[in-house]
Amino acid sequence: MVFTLPSASLSVNIDTSILSNSMAMPNLDKNRFNRKTMIDGRKILIIDDEEDLCLLLKEYFLRKNYDVVISHTLQAGKGILKEYKPDILFLDNNLPDGIGWTEAPSFAASFPDTYIVMVSAFHPVIPVMPGNAKYRVIEKPISMSELDKQFSSF
Repeated sequence: MVFTLPSASLSVNIDTSILSNSMAMPNLDKNRFNRKTMIDGRKILIIDDEEDLCLLLKEYFLRKNYDVVISHTLQAGKGILKEYKPDILFLDNNLPDGIGWTEAPSFAASFPDTYIVMVSAFHPVIPVMPGNAKYRVIEKPISMSELDKQFSSF
């Protein structure tokens, strides 16, 4: 089954049979992520397995003219991150195929311009991040007023 998730100027096709059967990286159109997707190029990747939260975040940021891509697994999210190069990465800690926060330091080192927002309903230990990393921690549940405060300057 293939779903198309439209946004302001980019639609993402997700082949759910690939994700649910083998947790393999979906076949991505590499050129799609290299194009400038919005007038100002603001892009967000959400790696979180909570579908309701992902949809709320997506709607919130679409209204603010961001382009938003969602991944519900760490493995798929890693591949999308490399191709999509988002301005902001929302990274959940407990994912079905791994611990997201353990990847945060390497994501920060590999993508120094990406602002990483580590989210969790639990209170895990914050990983040691590179000195130049741009990041913050937000606890679930996430309030829209907190997002307004945090992202008013973006």
